[in-house]
Amino acid sequence: MALQRNGTRPSTAVRPAGCQPAVFNLVLIITAAVVFCQISAFAGARHFTFLYEAPTSPPGSFEIEDDATTRFSDGFTDANFRNEIEIGVTGHFQASIYFANWNYTQRGTDRGPHYATSSLELIYNLTNPVAEPIGISLYQEISGGRRLLESETKLIAQKNFGPLIFAYNLTLEAEWEDQGLRQHNGEIQQAVGASYEVSPRISVGAEMLHEIILPQWHSSEAENNFFLGPNVSYRGNGWFATVTAVAQTTRTEGEADYQVRLIFGVSL
Repeated sequence: MALQRNGTRPSTAVRPAGCQPAVFNLVLIITAAVVFCQISAFAGARHFTFLYEAPTSPPGSFEIEDDATTRFSDGFTDANFRNEIEIGVTGHFQASIYFANWNYTQRGTDRGPHYATSSLELIYNLTNPVAEPIGISLYQEISGGRRLLESETKLIAQKNFGPLIFAYNLTLEAEWEDQGLRQHNGEIQQAVGASYEVSPRISVGAEMLHEIILPQWHSSEAENNFFLGPNVSYRGNGWFATVTAVAQTTRTEGEADYQVRLIFGVSL
């Protein structure tokens, strides 16, 4: 995601007495560079794959993002793919369209690629993590497919300490499936991540997920899953790639032992 860049106006700073023009200009350049680096660190890139960050895309911007999540349990089991176009609508609002969410299954009788859903994603940014103490955004995604309807609501929080970024997502998912959408399931998820920018192009960090799966919304049948692992992000000129590998620490039967997610984005 990209952070909105505010316009600048001529400086009204008073030149210190006795300070040479070259030295004064150098101080201004260094100060501007520090501020710009803080802002541009987000531009066109995501530092996490299982978490969202608070800043939204600048108005009028377009970006294509593709992500793939591969799951392993005693070998490769399946992979999920999403193809998205992201649009910056205003300085605080962005919209995304997922034309195809599909998967490839290796095991069972239903092997091969399968179309699942298409999605509409909306994110509204309330506060900025660079200019304000904490960044907050609200997220809503609606997905629909054959005999399947999903709603995903998310609270996104972010705090920056220079090159160190902390993010937190609280997510509520609801799913209706089967004929007549009679089967209802739910999930509550918390995700925490930290990412450190070791250079203007490279970040490294970690992500942790806690899932509470509620079959038919029955708390008595709830499953708790924890996933934890490292990530790395690289930012090129107009593109980025971020990958995260997480392992399940709870060993829940039927859940993947390992997951690897890659997100690749290109600014248009």
